[in-house]
Amino acid sequence: MVLDRQPMIQIHQVSKSFKKNKQDVQVLDNISFTVQKGEIISILGESGCGKSTLLNIIGGFEQASGGEVLLDGIKVNGPSRKCIMLFQNYGLLPWRTVLKNVELGLEKSMKDKKERKEKALHYIQLVGLQGKENMFPHELSGGMQQRVGIARALALQPELILMDEPFAALDTFNRYYLQNELLRIQEQEKTTMILVTHDIDEAIYLSDRIFIMHPNPGRIHKEIKIHLTKPRDRSNGDFQYYRNIVFKEFHFSRPETLIEFNI
Repeated sequence: MVLDRQPMIQIHQVSKSFKKNKQDVQVLDNISFTVQKGEIISILGESGCGKSTLLNIIGGFEQASGGEVLLDGIKVNGPSRKCIMLFQNYGLLPWRTVLKNVELGLEKSMKDKKERKEKALHYIQLVGLQGKENMFPHELSGGMQQRVGIARALALQPELILMDEPFAALDTFNRYYLQNELLRIQEQEKTTMILVTHDIDEAIYLSDRIFIMHPNPGRIHKEIKIHLTKPRDRSNGDFQYYRNIVFKEFHFSRPETLIEFNI
């Protein structure tokens, strides 16, 4: 992958504290890293280490207590159309068809109904749901519903897609299928993606780089670059090499946290 030299996302010394029982509880401490345009980055860590909080700060959905996030050199002060968040609960409106769910984000910016429909249908086809545009969410499998969510996000043509455990609710086969689909779509659209996960294999399979977080407070413990071509073979020895590197980061430093991970 050829990446731009200028980082698309710059995270400088981000910290976050919350009030609990009239006391400040620090959730994140001095988080700093950059993301290049077109990269897939995974933030990997046990539950409660602040992964989702960090993702919300990057997207502008929460404000940092200290530090800053820059997107294309401009400070992130709130949500924008440049950045879209995908959740594991799909977020589809049950009374809308697949087509109308994908059109949802386009309704304010595209007044021409024909043009809006054509664009939505393009992304429905991109995620492999052609022929299902008139179905309702309850008529779709969980994997199909997540594909609708991906199509809706892509239709807005964001510069950055943030994903918070997007495949955690799916069975293994659907999760693997959607991981492959995500790589195919990302290769075509060149969208930058940041993924929060506690699934080691998922992080290695999808990512160009992995940032491992440790808790209390949440901080970046290690950055791991994955020097493997995509798509990747989970049974390959090189894949297992990276899996062991990540596994040992938790096994030797915090053995009690192993139950928190899909390994």
